[in-house]
Amino acid sequence: MSSHEENGLQRGMKARHMNMIAIGGAIGTGLFVALGGSLSEAGPGGALLAYGMIGIMVYFLMTSLGEMSTYMPISGAFETYATKFVDPALGFALGWNYWYNWAITVAAELAAGAMVVQFWLPDTPAILWSAIFLTILFLLNAFSAKMYGESEFWFAGIKVVTIIIFLIIGLLMIVGILGGHTPSFDNWVIADAPFAGGAIAIINIFMIAGFSFQGTELIGVAAGETEDPEKNVPKAIKTVFWRILIFYIGAIIVIGFILPYNDPNLLKGGVENIAVSPFTLIFERAGIAAAASIMNAVILTSVLSCGNSGLYASTRMLYAMAMEGKAPKLFTKVNKRGVPMAALIVTSVIGMACFLSSLAGSGTVYLWLVNASGLAGFIAWLGIAFSHYKFRKAFLAQGHSLDELKYKAKWFPFGPIFALILCVIVIAGQGLWAFSGDSVDWLGILVSYIGIPLFLILYFGYKFAKKTKLVKPEEADLSKGYAKKID
Repeated sequence: MSSHEENGLQRGMKARHMNMIAIGGAIGTGLFVALGGSLSEAGPGGALLAYGMIGIMVYFLMTSLGEMSTYMPISGAFETYATKFVDPALGFALGWNYWYNWAITVAAELAAGAMVVQFWLPDTPAILWSAIFLTILFLLNAFSAKMYGESEFWFAGIKVVTIIIFLIIGLLMIVGILGGHTPSFDNWVIADAPFAGGAIAIINIFMIAGFSFQGTELIGVAAGETEDPEKNVPKAIKTVFWRILIFYIGAIIVIGFILPYNDPNLLKGGVENIAVSPFTLIFERAGIAAAASIMNAVILTSVLSCGNSGLYASTRMLYAMAMEGKAPKLFTKVNKRGVPMAALIVTSVIGMACFLSSLAGSGTVYLWLVNASGLAGFIAWLGIAFSHYKFRKAFLAQGHSLDELKYKAKWFPFGPIFALILCVIVIAGQGLWAFSGDSVDWLGILVSYIGIPLFLILYFGYKFAKKTKLVKPEEADLSKGYAKKID
């Protein structure tokens, strides 16, 4: 019996669930809607470069996480790895940082879902649809981890089929079979294309690309409830990354050929503007009837998929922290189906409270919450890269051979170091836009970087309270359970 089964969680998810969880986590409105804004700002060449570099960074992060989660498949993943290999205070800060990131993301998806439905039913109240969606997501997560995996499989499947159809139609339009004429390379050299906006624009797109790829790390969180993780986690790592990268790069190429980067419709990047999203525009040019309604339905499934994953990830992170004494013991309780219900209920309540704050007054509280969570994903990635670097050092320092690892990350130590440096660049560049006007936008800077002081408060607060120290490689805990509680 595994340690997870003893603790109450159950390994019910299969390989196909793992594949779709990572794909579903990384493909959503960032691809279907926001991609147009990326092309508009940086041109097709700039967008390709930015997404390509972030894609490479994510590949190294996935392999780093894959090595650790294959060796130590545990729910909560990188929070525990940071605790064992770097510093318990880093694990504490990463865990709470990741929890509130996804809890707030659930709230954002509830708001987005209501907005999507109002495309068809503009006179219905947003709060009604948000309540319905939260109920659906809660029930999917409350039933079992396998039910979450199954629902995510179908949610993600709809997105994947849509993208494949889009790429095929786009290719047919590029070669002139659909749409009436061949666009050739005209849109790649129009005005300032292919690189519009210069280096600043590319750095800004780094942020958008990074947000789009966030969710791939869910493989590490789900590894603790997966059948045969030593086989299924590496398989998911190897196949998922390339599929995601092909989808994004393929979509940029198709849009870059068919739509000029200075098309004003590309600037309209919110879910409320689905009628002019690049996917909708290209489907319409191909002669597909009701393209806007079709894409609206696809985006609704994307929103539900992201909310579904957010509820799962934040619940499991809260459970893992409780197992290590970093959250109230109440959150270790699971039902007979292996679901941490207390953690799920509290996370759902927090998500709904954050959503309700968007309806109060001007929604200022909600905007600050969303911005506070904006950097959380990058901070989590930074933690994954650093934890992997320290894990490998500890593994060798304690006399182990790399041959013992069922899955080894390639290009060590270049991979995690490259990912770490790029994460730092992206985090530092978060508020670069605030310096681009005639005067410095100090409020904009504060809003952009609010996530950093929150993370540092968590880190140093725990470090001083518990008097934690950096973990020496030869003393790192390589046992395959949760980290020990600190009194």
